[in-house]
Amino acid sequence: MAILSAYMLIRGMALFHLTLAFTMLRDPRLIAEHSLVFVLGESMQLPMPRDFLRPSATTAFIAVLLAFLGTCDLASFSLSEVALEAHWGTQAPVRLLFLFAITGYSYAFKEGGLFVETGQYTKGAGHHLKNSVVFSWGFLELVFWFWIFLSLRDERQKRVADLLQKRKVEADIM
Repeated sequence: MAILSAYMLIRGMALFHLTLAFTMLRDPRLIAEHSLVFVLGESMQLPMPRDFLRPSATTAFIAVLLAFLGTCDLASFSLSEVALEAHWGTQAPVRLLFLFAITGYSYAFKEGGLFVETGQYTKGAGHHLKNSVVFSWGFLELVFWFWIFLSLRDERQKRVADLLQKRKVEADIM
């Protein structure tokens, strides 16, 4: 079993979402100019959005969504253990799929990206998703949720192995 359980990682992620929401509400520049966002954005040749340099209606809405996500994730721990296992067993793959799509889209469809021919780039509805903040957020969340997914799977396999061992011992006693 790992040092950090899957549920501890999920709680940490929820608290990170709440912290990110507070920072996004107060000073989004801290996030937009963070060195990790800068390095990931520059390495993927993505622009830094100017919308994140000062508090605005957009950053306030993002803060509300992050706070909602963090609060809902923390509230899920009031479920029974069986319901909690079922909940996160389905949430982790869905979130991974969504985050993979967002991260892949922000990189692959950028100007000069994998799926855009030279000179054929047009600004569409999702143009504002192709920036360093969205890519960094999606990439880091993707890595973290993959870790959670693997931890959930390992813990489930251990519980099943323990249950089978317990049933085998009970069958040998009878």
